[in-house]
Amino acid sequence: MTKTALVTGAARGIGLATTRTFLGRGWHVAMIDIDGDELRHAASDLENVLVIEADVSDPTQVARMAGEVTAAFGTLDALVNNAGVADFGPIAETTFERWRRVMRTNLDGPFLMAQACLPFMAQPGGAIVNIASISGVRASTMRVAYGTSKAAVIHLSKQQAVEYGGLGIRVNTVAPGPVDTKLALAVHTPQIRKAYHEAIPLNRYGVEQEIANAICFLCSDEASYITGQLLSADGGFQATGVGLPALRE
Repeated sequence: MTKTALVTGAARGIGLATTRTFLGRGWHVAMIDIDGDELRHAASDLENVLVIEADVSDPTQVARMAGEVTAAFGTLDALVNNAGVADFGPIAETTFERWRRVMRTNLDGPFLMAQACLPFMAQPGGAIVNIASISGVRASTMRVAYGTSKAAVIHLSKQQAVEYGGLGIRVNTVAPGPVDTKLALAVHTPQIRKAYHEAIPLNRYGVEQEIANAICFLCSDEASYITGQLLSADGGFQATGVGLPALRE
Protein backbone atom coordinates (compact mmCIF):
# COMPACT_ATOMS: atom_id res chain seq x y z
CA MET A 1 0.00 0.00 0.00
CA THR A 2 1.37 3.42 -0.99
CA LYS A 3 2.27 5.65 1.92
CA THR A 4 1.43 9.34 2.06
CA ALA A 5 3.19 12.35 3.56
CA LEU A 6 2.39 16.02 4.02
CA VAL A 7 5.31 18.45 3.97
CA THR A 8 4.93 22.13 4.82
CA GLY A 9 7.36 24.71 3.50
CA ALA A 10 7.76 22.38 0.52
CA ALA A 11 8.53 24.98 -2.15
CA ARG A 12 12.26 25.12 -1.51
CA GLY A 13 15.15 24.09 0.69
CA ILE A 14 14.77 21.30 3.21
CA GLY A 15 11.06 20.95 2.50
CA LEU A 16 11.59 20.34 -1.20
CA ALA A 17 14.51 17.97 -0.54
CA THR A 18 12.29 16.03 1.87
CA THR A 19 9.50 15.86 -0.69
CA ARG A 20 11.86 14.49 -3.31
CA THR A 21 13.23 11.93 -0.84
CA PHE A 22 9.75 10.66 0.01
CA LEU A 23 8.90 10.41 -3.69
CA GLY A 24 12.10 8.50 -4.33
CA ARG A 25 10.96 5.96 -1.76
CA GLY A 26 7.61 5.48 -3.47
CA TRP A 27 5.49 7.74 -1.26
CA HIS A 28 2.85 10.24 -2.41
CA VAL A 29 3.29 13.77 -1.00
CA ALA A 30 1.06 16.75 -0.29
CA MET A 31 3.24 19.83 -0.78
CA ILE A 32 2.13 22.85 1.26
CA ASP A 33 3.57 26.35 1.07
CA ILE A 34 2.42 29.96 1.44
CA ASP A 35 4.30 30.93 -1.74
CA GLY A 36 1.99 29.48 -4.37
CA ASP A 37 4.01 30.51 -7.42
CA GLU A 38 7.24 29.03 -6.11
CA LEU A 39 5.40 25.92 -4.94
CA ARG A 40 3.87 25.27 -8.34
CA HIS A 41 7.23 25.84 -9.98
CA ALA A 42 8.92 23.38 -7.60
CA ALA A 43 6.25 20.74 -8.27
CA SER A 44 6.19 21.19 -12.05
CA ASP A 45 8.54 18.27 -12.70
CA LEU A 46 7.25 16.00 -9.93
CA GLU A 47 4.74 13.17 -10.05
CA ASN A 48 2.45 11.81 -7.32
CA VAL A 49 2.19 15.15 -5.52
CA LEU A 50 -0.74 17.26 -4.36
CA VAL A 51 0.01 20.99 -4.38
CA ILE A 52 -1.83 23.26 -1.93
CA GLU A 53 -1.12 26.92 -1.28
CA ALA A 54 -1.84 27.66 2.39
CA ASP A 55 -0.62 29.62 5.40
CA VAL A 56 0.03 27.17 8.24
CA SER A 57 -0.48 29.92 10.85
CA ASP A 58 -4.09 30.54 9.75
CA PRO A 59 -6.58 28.11 11.35
CA THR A 60 -9.10 28.59 8.54
CA GLN A 61 -6.56 27.84 5.82
CA VAL A 62 -5.21 24.88 7.77
CA ALA A 63 -8.70 23.39 8.07
CA ARG A 64 -9.31 23.85 4.34
CA MET A 65 -5.97 22.30 3.50
CA ALA A 66 -6.62 19.31 5.77
CA GLY A 67 -9.93 18.72 4.02
CA GLU A 68 -8.23 18.70 0.61
CA VAL A 69 -5.56 16.28 1.78
CA THR A 70 -8.16 13.99 3.34
CA ALA A 71 -10.17 13.95 0.13
CA ALA A 72 -7.09 13.12 -1.92
CA PHE A 73 -5.31 10.62 0.32
CA GLY A 74 -7.86 9.35 2.83
CA THR A 75 -5.14 8.49 5.36
CA LEU A 76 -1.90 10.30 6.14
CA ASP A 77 1.18 8.35 7.24
CA ALA A 78 3.55 11.24 7.94
CA LEU A 79 3.35 14.95 8.70
CA VAL A 80 6.50 17.07 8.40
CA ASN A 81 6.11 20.53 9.93
CA ASN A 82 8.95 22.28 8.13
CA ALA A 83 7.47 25.71 7.31
CA GLY A 84 9.25 28.46 9.19
CA VAL A 85 10.41 32.06 9.11
CA ALA A 86 13.60 33.58 10.44
CA ASP A 87 14.07 36.98 12.05
CA PHE A 88 17.47 38.12 13.25
CA GLY A 89 18.13 41.21 15.34
CA PRO A 90 18.90 42.47 18.85
CA ILE A 91 16.23 41.97 21.51
CA ALA A 92 15.83 45.74 21.88
CA GLU A 93 14.96 46.06 18.19
CA THR A 94 12.58 43.09 18.03
CA THR A 95 9.11 44.58 17.93
CA PHE A 96 6.14 42.61 19.17
CA GLU A 97 4.89 42.25 15.60
CA ARG A 98 8.23 40.74 14.53
CA TRP A 99 8.04 38.41 17.54
CA ARG A 100 4.47 37.37 16.72
CA ARG A 101 5.25 36.85 13.03
CA VAL A 102 7.89 34.29 13.94
CA MET A 103 5.74 32.59 16.58
CA ARG A 104 2.70 32.37 14.28
CA THR A 105 4.51 30.33 11.67
CA ASN A 106 7.18 28.51 13.68
CA LEU A 107 5.09 27.53 16.70
CA ASP A 108 1.40 28.03 15.95
CA GLY A 109 1.89 26.28 12.61
CA PRO A 110 3.03 22.89 13.96
CA PHE A 111 0.35 23.06 16.68
CA LEU A 112 -2.46 23.75 14.21
CA MET A 113 -1.21 21.28 11.60
CA ALA A 114 -0.98 18.39 14.03
CA GLN A 115 -4.47 19.09 15.38
CA ALA A 116 -5.95 19.27 11.89
CA CYS A 117 -4.20 16.15 10.58
CA LEU A 118 -4.62 13.92 13.64
CA PRO A 119 -8.14 12.68 12.74
CA PHE A 120 -6.96 11.14 9.46
CA MET A 121 -3.43 10.07 10.41
CA ALA A 122 -2.66 6.36 10.40
CA GLN A 123 -3.42 5.00 13.88
CA PRO A 124 -1.18 3.19 14.70
CA GLY A 125 1.76 3.84 12.42
CA GLY A 126 1.56 7.60 11.86
CA ALA A 127 4.57 9.84 12.35
CA ILE A 128 5.01 13.56 12.90
CA VAL A 129 8.37 15.29 12.53
CA ASN A 130 8.67 18.90 13.63
CA ILE A 131 11.64 20.87 12.33
CA ALA A 132 13.37 22.95 14.98
CA SER A 133 16.92 24.31 14.82
CA ILE A 134 20.15 24.17 16.72
CA SER A 135 19.15 27.73 17.70
CA GLY A 136 16.44 26.15 19.84
CA VAL A 137 19.08 24.23 21.76
CA ARG A 138 21.98 26.70 21.93
CA ALA A 139 21.30 30.35 22.70
CA SER A 140 22.86 32.96 20.47
CA THR A 141 22.73 36.69 19.96
CA MET A 142 20.33 38.15 17.38
CA ARG A 143 17.90 35.21 17.55
CA VAL A 144 15.51 35.96 20.40
CA ALA A 145 12.29 35.22 18.48
CA TYR A 146 13.65 32.52 16.18
CA GLY A 147 15.57 30.62 18.88
CA THR A 148 12.71 30.84 21.37
CA SER A 149 10.20 29.59 18.81
CA LYS A 150 12.38 26.62 17.96
CA ALA A 151 12.96 25.77 21.63
CA ALA A 152 9.19 25.79 22.07
CA VAL A 153 8.79 23.47 19.07
CA ILE A 154 11.12 20.97 20.72
CA HIS A 155 8.92 20.88 23.81
CA LEU A 156 5.72 20.88 21.76
CA SER A 157 6.99 17.70 20.09
CA LYS A 158 7.45 16.05 23.47
CA GLN A 159 3.93 17.03 24.54
CA GLN A 160 2.54 15.62 21.29
CA ALA A 161 4.59 12.44 21.64
CA VAL A 162 3.24 11.80 25.13
CA GLU A 163 -0.42 12.42 24.18
CA TYR A 164 -0.40 10.83 20.73
CA GLY A 165 1.60 7.76 21.75
CA GLY A 166 -1.57 6.04 22.91
CA LEU A 167 -2.85 6.30 19.34
CA GLY A 168 0.30 4.74 17.95
CA ILE A 169 1.48 8.03 16.47
CA ARG A 170 5.13 8.92 16.93
CA VAL A 171 6.37 12.52 17.21
CA ASN A 172 10.01 13.57 16.94
CA THR A 173 12.05 16.69 16.25
CA VAL A 174 14.93 17.33 13.88
CA ALA A 175 17.18 20.27 14.75
CA PRO A 176 19.39 21.19 11.80
CA GLY A 177 22.62 23.04 12.32
CA PRO A 178 23.96 25.42 9.67
CA VAL A 179 22.81 24.18 6.26
CA ASP A 180 23.89 25.35 2.81
CA THR A 181 20.59 26.88 1.73
CA LYS A 182 20.08 29.92 -0.47
CA LEU A 183 19.20 31.92 2.67
CA ALA A 184 22.42 30.93 4.42
CA LEU A 185 24.49 31.71 1.36
CA ALA A 186 22.86 35.14 1.18
CA VAL A 187 23.23 36.19 4.83
CA HIS A 188 26.32 34.34 6.09
CA THR A 189 29.46 36.31 5.34
CA PRO A 190 32.76 34.51 4.71
CA GLN A 191 33.74 35.37 8.28
CA ILE A 192 30.57 33.79 9.67
CA ARG A 193 31.04 30.67 7.56
CA LYS A 194 34.66 30.35 8.71
CA ALA A 195 33.59 30.66 12.36
CA TYR A 196 30.94 27.96 11.92
CA HIS A 197 33.40 25.64 10.20
CA GLU A 198 35.82 26.04 13.09
CA ALA A 199 33.11 25.36 15.68
CA ILE A 200 31.58 22.31 13.97
CA PRO A 201 33.51 19.04 14.46
CA LEU A 202 32.77 17.95 10.87
CA ASN A 203 34.18 21.34 9.73
CA ARG A 204 31.43 22.10 7.22
CA TYR A 205 27.81 23.10 6.73
CA GLY A 206 25.23 20.41 6.16
CA VAL A 207 23.35 20.04 2.90
CA GLU A 208 19.57 19.89 2.47
CA GLN A 209 19.61 16.23 1.49
CA GLU A 210 21.28 15.23 4.75
CA ILE A 211 18.47 16.84 6.75
CA ALA A 212 15.86 15.26 4.48
CA ASN A 213 17.40 11.84 5.11
CA ALA A 214 17.06 12.30 8.87
CA ILE A 215 13.44 13.43 8.53
CA CYS A 216 12.44 10.54 6.29
CA PHE A 217 14.15 8.05 8.59
CA LEU A 218 12.06 9.24 11.53
CA CYS A 219 8.92 8.89 9.39
CA SER A 220 9.82 5.36 8.32
CA ASP A 221 9.06 1.98 9.86
CA GLU A 222 12.76 1.73 10.71
CA ALA A 223 12.08 4.28 13.48
CA SER A 224 8.98 2.48 14.76
CA TYR A 225 10.10 2.57 18.42
CA ILE A 226 11.45 6.12 18.42
CA THR A 227 9.24 8.93 19.73
CA GLY A 228 9.62 12.06 21.82
CA GLN A 229 13.23 12.47 20.68
CA LEU A 230 15.36 15.33 19.39
CA LEU A 231 17.76 14.49 16.57
CA SER A 232 20.35 17.20 16.04
CA ALA A 233 21.56 16.98 12.44
CA ASP A 234 24.33 19.50 12.99
CA GLY A 235 27.73 17.97 12.29
CA GLY A 236 28.39 17.72 16.02
CA PHE A 237 27.87 21.44 16.69
CA GLN A 238 25.72 20.86 19.78
CA ALA A 239 28.20 18.38 21.21
CA THR A 240 31.05 20.89 21.24
CA GLY A 241 29.60 22.91 24.14
CA VAL A 242 31.98 25.74 24.97
CA GLY A 243 35.06 23.90 23.69
CA LEU A 244 37.49 26.13 21.83
CA PRO A 245 38.20 25.13 18.23
CA ALA A 246 41.90 25.88 18.83
CA LEU A 247 42.04 23.01 21.33
CA ARG A 248 41.22 20.54 18.55
CA GLU A 249 44.15 21.62 16.40
